[in-house]
Amino acid sequence: MVTSEYERRIAARFATFDQDGNGYIDREDFSGAAKALLAEFGTRARSDKGQALYGGAEAFWQGMAGIADHDGDQRITREEFVNGAVKRLRDNPDGFAEIARPFLRATLALTGPDDDGAVGVADTARALKALGVPEELAGSAAAVLDTDGDGRIGEEEIVRGFARYFTVPE
Repeated sequence: MVTSEYERRIAARFATFDQDGNGYIDREDFSGAAKALLAEFGTRARSDKGQALYGGAEAFWQGMAGIADHDGDQRITREEFVNGAVKRLRDNPDGFAEIARPFLRATLALTGPDDDGAVGVADTARALKALGVPEELAGSAAAVLDTDGDGRIGEEEIVRGFARYFTVPE
């Protein structure tokens, strides 16, 4: 049961992870996100970048399951997600960001044309669209991630932005 405004906002984030819309978050949602990114950026799954992305997706899934899969069935229900987020993330948003870091790092490496660990705002928007963010929001969300205004989004910027979005401070 979602009882507070904070919990309602966390519950709204559930759909972001439920990539296939089946009502729960599972490993396939994370591998599906990786597959969508690889298709969007024309990269083979067996390439170094593809393998890093799938490895990051698996690490992210394992971390998420450790936080929220209370019954151990390898699926996270909306209620488990809300309870896991509210109980474990409210006081430690950086911990949540750290479980996502390998996936975010691999996504930056995939989407960035350079090997400097940063990616342009337009490519970030493209990645967000591939992950299901509506086109009208993807560009503005990507621009917000560029906190230093240099036109490029680095790992620390995306990790901090990710933590802010998904932990929804009160």
